[in-house]
Amino acid sequence: MNTGHALIRFENVGLRYGAGQEVLRDVNFHLHPGSFHFLTGASGAGKTTLLRMLFMSLRPTRGLVYLFGRNIAKNTTSQRADLRRRIGIVFQDFRLLDHLTTWENVALPLRVMGRKQSDYQDDVTELLRWVGLGDRMHAFPAVLSGGEKQRAAIARAVIAKPELLLADEPTGNVDPQMARRLLRLFIELNRLGTSIIIATHDYQLMSQFPAARMQLESGRLEMHE
Repeated sequence: MNTGHALIRFENVGLRYGAGQEVLRDVNFHLHPGSFHFLTGASGAGKTTLLRMLFMSLRPTRGLVYLFGRNIAKNTTSQRADLRRRIGIVFQDFRLLDHLTTWENVALPLRVMGRKQSDYQDDVTELLRWVGLGDRMHAFPAVLSGGEKQRAAIARAVIAKPELLLADEPTGNVDPQMARRLLRLFIELNRLGTSIIIATHDYQLMSQFPAARMQLESGRLEMHE
């Protein structure tokens, strides 16, 4: 199979926890830069596991995973950290830092990159207003609702315009109108060059944008272009 300049490549990947059955088995696919895919499947099919593997927080028990053209099994700790800076990720549990305000949480990726606050002050504020958090910029995560935390996590994931965005059920706690607004944000980010994988059960959301689908069933992956 000629994968060209694949952004992501899985070769016969399998993963199991402990001595149990494989959660993922014989997974083979490649994605090119600038692609947009929905990742679907029933609860427990392995969607979150696949995203965690792409973020390098899980390693396969067999097979090879290439990310940005590199075999992730051969990366050092510092090399993995460098690759993660090229990835935006939205976790289902949000993972906002409790001691930082909403604005500070969203700005964190830019601060880690060494950018000056004066360079991104307006960008962070504008993005927070766009996702409906203009009046929650100085609030701490403890007082945010689930939907507000989710929107803050999405804003944090996209603020640095990553090369790859991984989103795990990003519209699960928001109303349909906000879900459409967030989808427009993802589409615009993709138009600017970011490759996107959105794990979702939201078929109404998927019907609004003709992206390819990756479907997991019983640990196996099928591609539907």
